[in-house]
Amino acid sequence: MLGVLTGFTVVWIIILVGYLIGRLGVLGANAQTVLSRLAFFVASPALLLVTMSDADLHTVFSLPLLVAGASAFVTAGAFVLCTRWWLRRPLPELLISAMSSSLVNGANLGLPIAVYVLGDAAFIAPVLIFQMAIFTPMYLMLLDSATSGQRTSLRTFAGQVLRNPIIIGTLIGLFLAATGLKLPVIILEPVTLIGGAAVPAMLLAFGISLVGSRLLQADGGRRADVVLASAFKLLLQPVLAYLLARFVLGMEGHLLFAVVVTAALPTAQNVFVAANRYEEGVLVAKDTVLLTTLISLPVLVVIAALLT
Repeated sequence: MLGVLTGFTVVWIIILVGYLIGRLGVLGANAQTVLSRLAFFVASPALLLVTMSDADLHTVFSLPLLVAGASAFVTAGAFVLCTRWWLRRPLPELLISAMSSSLVNGANLGLPIAVYVLGDAAFIAPVLIFQMAIFTPMYLMLLDSATSGQRTSLRTFAGQVLRNPIIIGTLIGLFLAATGLKLPVIILEPVTLIGGAAVPAMLLAFGISLVGSRLLQADGGRRADVVLASAFKLLLQPVLAYLLARFVLGMEGHLLFAVVVTAALPTAQNVFVAANRYEEGVLVAKDTVLLTTLISLPVLVVIAALLT
């Protein structure tokens, strides 16, 4: 438990440093964008390539992947049924809200939590693979259909997945792990050093993003949507993950802790990007991302206290 609390403390301190950087304007107006793009396009693929090249493929593609997929689908389905019946939102906005309730921040916060709390970045790999290869493209296909009346082709779907730099880094790492090949030291060392920038860049960027953020504005008319999506994300999804992992799949110990922690991660910032792209549910996406991120770390500490 002390190790878990130490891990969370490290994460919070780096986020606080990012917030102070943002408040003081040390890195300029575009610091968050630059750090986020550095982490997403360069450092995170490098980190996952190195991590996955030494990963146990049985662990990556077995029970944790099933838990990640099942808990996300059930949470999203339950949210859609509840919201469609109660709040009666139009379909495109409903899809964005469903994303907010079930899509976890596996990269920006998942990787740091996996490294500092779970002890291994490989624990987040099943979530990243499921979300980037299946869950997120599925949502985007549905949004394309709901907003344009046209269906997204399988070719476009595959292109969205294979152009993602984090997927590319993960696939190269998995290929190396499956074949037993090793990168030459002259390549491995710079890739490892670049990957080391991923976690601090993500956390600093997130801290900067908190500057000036306001939650649950009354004039938005979507407080119920935000609160419901946040509750589904931080409470229902990890509970479902625990029940499935513990009582259906018989998981226990650190692996059980890992799948519950990854399910309790906050809403992915990609949801806000998608909301802006389709001009639907922007307020719900923004507030849910911020609210779940602020509350998630205390929730994760409670999970750690119960499961460790």
